[in-house]
Amino acid sequence: MTPIFRFQGIYTPVVTPYFDDGTVNWDALADVIEFLIERGVHGLISGGSTGENYAQTVEERLELARFTHDQLKGRLPLVVGTGAMLTNDSIALASGAKEIGADSILLASPPYSVPTDRENALNALAIDKAADLPVMLYNYPHRTGTMMGEEFLDRVGRSRNFCGIKESSGDINRVHLLARDYPHIQLGCGMDDQALEFFAWGAPFWVCGGSNFLPDEHVALYNACVLEGNFDKGRRIMSAMMPLMRVLEQGGKFIQTIKYGVEMNGIPSGAMRAPLKGLNKDDKRALEQVVRVLKKKIADIVAED
Repeated sequence: MTPIFRFQGIYTPVVTPYFDDGTVNWDALADVIEFLIERGVHGLISGGSTGENYAQTVEERLELARFTHDQLKGRLPLVVGTGAMLTNDSIALASGAKEIGADSILLASPPYSVPTDRENALNALAIDKAADLPVMLYNYPHRTGTMMGEEFLDRVGRSRNFCGIKESSGDINRVHLLARDYPHIQLGCGMDDQALEFFAWGAPFWVCGGSNFLPDEHVALYNACVLEGNFDKGRRIMSAMMPLMRVLEQGGKFIQTIKYGVEMNGIPSGAMRAPLKGLNKDDKRALEQVVRVLKKKIADIVAED
């Protein structure tokens, strides 16, 4: 079965810049979007967890998606996140994505309720029906408590809209399963430190929070592995990126680190909404050092061509 939509390249789950009072800094968000377009990423995701969707109302999320769509002006595909605890909230987000003119939706399992594969599939199909758009599934059992198992994949496969999956389980056997048994669902990397392995197994896209502030380097890895098929070069780029992966995942400070990275590029991203807090001075220095070395190494590798 041929996918109705091709997810290709680097998809950035865009951060939400805030002022100190917690309101959205729309000018800064516009700057982030323009920066990402200029630096060559291939698609944007509005309303992902990197954008702090868990701390936003449905109305806020739709307002952010609408602004992102209007700012893009069709220059890149837009994926709108629909993840929520309540099915009705996810349906409202999916319907809103359709009305806005989004190209696709991101669909995760509802957190905390721990549905069975059958229940999860029926939930996903209801959300799909509301949007009738291409769907990028998002399998992240460490956050949702639910694995999108084979029964789930078989059931949702009855709709042609389910044409991609951001796989974030961390289980390399899932990569093998999806690549072998579900080739009609495009495999996407959602586990940054396994990007090389995903590309080796034919994944055509990577959803990576770090591309908010290091788009060139993430695009370089994609280009080496997917466009050039040069996995020797890819291994060297990935090796240079591994210290960043460790910093991003240290102590559960993923979003805080991403937003400080955006600040390092001169775009004010502001604080996180509660309960998260910003990085301390030591964390900031560690990121600055890693980024400095990483950018130099990858620029040298790319310049060798």
